[in-house]
Amino acid sequence: MANWVREFMDGVTAKNPGEVEFHQAVHEVVESLVPVMDRHPEFRKARIPERCVEPERVLMFRVPWIDDRGEVHVNRGFRVEFSSAIGPYKGGLRFHPSVNLGILKFLGFEQIFKNALTTLPMGGGKGGSDFDPKGKSDTEVMRFCQSFMTELFRHIGADTDVPAGDIGVGGREIGYLFGMYKRLANRFDGVLTGKGLNWGGSLIRPEATGYGCVYFAEEMLKSKGDSIRGKRVSISGSGNVAQYAVEKVLQLGGKPVTLSDSTGFIVDEDGINTDKLAFVLNLKNVKRGRLREYKDKYPKASYQDIGSNSKTNPVWGVKVDVALPCATQNELNEEDAQTLIRNGCKCVAEGANMPSTPGAVKVFLESRILYAPGKAANAGGVATSGLEMSQNSIRMMWSREEVDAKLHNIMVNIHENCRRTAEEYGTPGNYVNGANIAGFLKVAHAMMDQGVV
Repeated sequence: MANWVREFMDGVTAKNPGEVEFHQAVHEVVESLVPVMDRHPEFRKARIPERCVEPERVLMFRVPWIDDRGEVHVNRGFRVEFSSAIGPYKGGLRFHPSVNLGILKFLGFEQIFKNALTTLPMGGGKGGSDFDPKGKSDTEVMRFCQSFMTELFRHIGADTDVPAGDIGVGGREIGYLFGMYKRLANRFDGVLTGKGLNWGGSLIRPEATGYGCVYFAEEMLKSKGDSIRGKRVSISGSGNVAQYAVEKVLQLGGKPVTLSDSTGFIVDEDGINTDKLAFVLNLKNVKRGRLREYKDKYPKASYQDIGSNSKTNPVWGVKVDVALPCATQNELNEEDAQTLIRNGCKCVAEGANMPSTPGAVKVFLESRILYAPGKAANAGGVATSGLEMSQNSIRMMWSREEVDAKLHNIMVNIHENCRRTAEEYGTPGNYVNGANIAGFLKVAHAMMDQGVV
């Protein structure tokens, strides 16, 4: 079957040249599927893997907008509608200069299996633009979002494709996007998730990805008779996911000591407590400032710039028990992984999408530490988006406690499904195989039932 993996990947790379992140995501999944193909020859006959890596639809469009000085700018918009086998396309929109088709295909492909793991009826998709909201005024962001939605609105709907937020797309952007959708479509429906609480949003949605990541890490530790309580935790990023990962770590008795942004990172040996987290929330969500200001407020903490030419990410050089990469793809490489292991790290749970390089994943698996890939550990965000969709459909709003309890239960079930599936397919403790196989099986069976479409 090793030949099958090689031949399959040769076909994927030839058909999708230059899309290295997409190749990486596909390779990780198909490597896990070797025992599945042995056990289910009908999947190979029906070309299920080949159909899974080909999006059902790819949309690419021009997004012109005018800045506050009256100058015209042109960005590129995308929506990759990857798989609707188990429900409407579901996945975030990312606004960042690095966005291109290959990155969105990698994210959309991951989303298929992540959504399947939640057990909620959601297919996989992803979208976004190379627009950078950083440094833009609210009015400029509004103009861009309105222009973006004038094309996207005709392709989405509550039962067709339900986008959400991602990097660069928070509550402000979702609000502007939804307002334009409502005007163009003349409908008020659950077409976007991450909405404001007073117009269809769900409690716990902003917190969900960070909370879910920590819940998953806690479940892994519990499987070894341990817990996050009393553990030093390193967290990368300082956006939505990282912020609420800090909050949940604190609630479970852990000690978060790091955060990072695109220019540097802080280490607070006293721990990032609730007051310090409140400062970060205001700094990042309101002032939209840089983390270096944390040291100005809390001089006992240290701050270090991250050079763009650095071969390693120094945030992973801090001695911790648990690491939660919550920033972006490929932020943790093989050398970083070796440093974490050498410093005694016993658990890694990915809050971001594919933050560990293949070399880093290999180090984690060979060391037999607890390691959870993003499609399992960060599924809490899309799971709560699914809960928001349910609330929109029944015109109800659940309490904070109800949503958090449902999220916690979903993450416990995802952990158990991954753990059990890894064991069933001969690789106990390998959450990568468990997540890939469990997600794939649900989608594959649905595709078999629906015929060649």
